[in-house]
Order: sequence, then C-alpha cells, then structure tokens
Amino acid sequence: MIIIDSVLVSDEIVEEQFVCDLAKCKGGCCEDGDAGAPLENKEKEYIKEYYDIVAPYMTKDGIKEVKKSGLFTFDEEFGWVTPTIKGQICAYGYKDEKGIIKCAFEHAYNDGKISWKKPISCHLFPIKITKSKSDPSVEYLNYEPREDLCAAACSLGEKLKVPAYVFLKESIIRKYGEEFYNALDASAQHLKK
Repeated sequence: MIIIDSVLVSDEIVEEQFVCDLAKCKGGCCEDGDAGAPLENKEKEYIKEYYDIVAPYMTKDGIKEVKKSGLFTFDEEFGWVTPTIKGQICAYGYKDEKGIIKCAFEHAYNDGKISWKKPISCHLFPIKITKSKSDPSVEYLNYEPREDLCAAACSLGEKLKVPAYVFLKESIIRKYGEEFYNALDASAQHLKK
C-alpha cells in the first residue's frame, strides 16, 4: 500500500501492467457493468451545463434514455451515475464505424466545444476510487480490471512493459495533480529496488 496524503494506493497500480487495447475490447467498459459511470458532485454540474452541447453527439436511444431517466440517476451501491440504456451501454456512449464505444462528452471536448473531458471514474478505469466510510476525506485507489474484458489490455501492457499508473498518468494528474503523480512515481521507483 502506498499512502500519499489521504489517498491509499494499492501496490497493484504500480506493479501491474496495463494499456487499453480498444481494437480488442471495443470500449466494453462503457456497457459492461452493474451501473452507469459513478459521478462526483461537481460532475453532475458539468453534465447539466454541457448536455445541450453534447446531445448532438449522442444516439437517439441515449437521448431518449436521458429524457426518461434524467441526466444522471442514483444507484444504491454506487451513488450518482450516468444513465444506461436497458442496463447496458452508457446513455452518453455511441459506437463508431469500427464498433468501438466512444463518449459523447469526450468527443465534444476533443472538438473544443466543452472544457470537461468525461467522468473521472471513466478516465481512471481500471482504477476504482472508494471513499472511507469512517472518514470521507480518505480515498482508496484499487486496480480492478475486468478479467475477460481487460485481458487484452493486460497482455498489451505486459508486452509494452507499461505499468497501469503510467498508462493512466493523464487521468491521475487530472484527479490528484502533478505533485501526487510525482510522489506515486517516486514510490513506484523505490518499490522496484
């Protein structure tokens, strides 16, 4: 376990190797789960603010689901999450010409139309954040790739020799800042010795 401020990081995040292989998994993490993408409170505000800009990137079914369920829904286990279509694909997801699931928010972000990329829970996957029940300021970061779905990503990571935390550098910095990432990297280098 690596402790940085009030964040407890699983050793697997620095020890395991992982590189998303979208050609193989097709972005399946956007449709294979127990609920939609978990949202932080401020992310609900971004969804409200940007929905009208993002809607043209969405599928008809996604728009229909948002009209029916709302911009986000509450799940007993995960809290606020993005809505899903029939318990499967995220309402904000769509398939490109290769059958790879993409995010409407990320597409609008890449087009320069909004300043928020996508939910941090999506950007950090397969790292999952859990808040301590006894002290909400304490967070646990665990490495949780899906066994079948992420097998190709684990293989590609091993082939390229890229630790999960290095692959997820951008999202870790987005969530916790550069100092945090540098401390994590220093811890990883120390563990290698």
